[in-house]
Amino acid sequence: MAEFPLLKDMIDRQLVEQLAARIFAVHPEFDAASFVASVLAELGALELKARNLLIAEKLREYLPAHYPSALRILLAALDEERGFQPIENAGLRLMAIPCFIERYGLAHPAESLDAMLIITRVSSCEFAVRPYIANAPNLTMARLREWASSGDEHLRRLASEGSRPRLPWGAHLVAFLADPSPTLALLERLKDDPSLYVRRSVANHLNDIGKDHPELLLERMEAWSADAGEERRWLINHALRSLVKRGDQRALAILGYGPAAVELEKLELSPTALDFGEELKFSFALRNVGGETQNLMVDFVMHFLKANGKTAPKVFKLKKMKLAVGEWAQFEKRFAIRPISTRKYYPGRQRLEIQVNGTVLGGADFELVMD
Repeated sequence: MAEFPLLKDMIDRQLVEQLAARIFAVHPEFDAASFVASVLAELGALELKARNLLIAEKLREYLPAHYPSALRILLAALDEERGFQPIENAGLRLMAIPCFIERYGLAHPAESLDAMLIITRVSSCEFAVRPYIANAPNLTMARLREWASSGDEHLRRLASEGSRPRLPWGAHLVAFLADPSPTLALLERLKDDPSLYVRRSVANHLNDIGKDHPELLLERMEAWSADAGEERRWLINHALRSLVKRGDQRALAILGYGPAAVELEKLELSPTALDFGEELKFSFALRNVGGETQNLMVDFVMHFLKANGKTAPKVFKLKKMKLAVGEWAQFEKRFAIRPISTRKYYPGRQRLEIQVNGTVLGGADFELVMD
């Protein structure tokens, strides 16, 4: 089987040499050879984030000490109109440039924000903008409002993604965890954005807000649901996903999944004593016992044993469907319990439950056997 390349390996000698050549072309005083040698001496032992940070640190060392001058040189080196050889996968491979701004530009917020307007079209500045929100909030929020109305989808996405309270791999924005109203004003402008790239960021941002302010999110999604078109309905569905997984009845109702009049029948698990590394097979049936066709969101919940002897639930999506009056629906599923990087398993009694429209209808136990 062919192995997928590691992301860190995209930050390689070729990239360092290309970047150095570009900088030398616009700033001949740049010691390209020493820069390349200095980076390569440390690069191989580092992971992805550390590689970007290393390049940013070396840029600070080899470029002029005057930050605005160094920034102008980097912007010139990114100017494709100068006829440079394109950098493949530049969005990922040039993250050292936003890292440079994030790390060294806080004393010059206006110049740094001006640079982000250009750089984010090449490599996203969603991480770089966050310390500016904290350190120069008035100026930065004014820029984010401008970007939210830009004709450039990269800037509109940056307005949403950069201000997410809980951006993965980014520092939390403590002020917005406490009060997300400033970013909600941005999202109002973006909720019907023509770009899926932007709308996906808006949905993820809203999902972040719902983790700290579920009532606020529910109120806003109820308001947005009025006369919502297909694209906005997708956004609302994606924004409510964490609340839906928790079985929040109000979130489910917004999406059209009210209390379900269904019965769970014939739930069977095999084997009931499962060796680690094998598949758990389960099957069940649902019957509509109500008086009308019902919209059903069918999930299964795995209660995995933890190190402290207690179990913790994990919801997995199974199917969305309509079920007519008196009709049966049969389900079969296989679930592999084998080593993964995101979960540690422990031997003992675990539990599987069937959840429909946020309500658990029943479940069964099984034993996980580990050497």
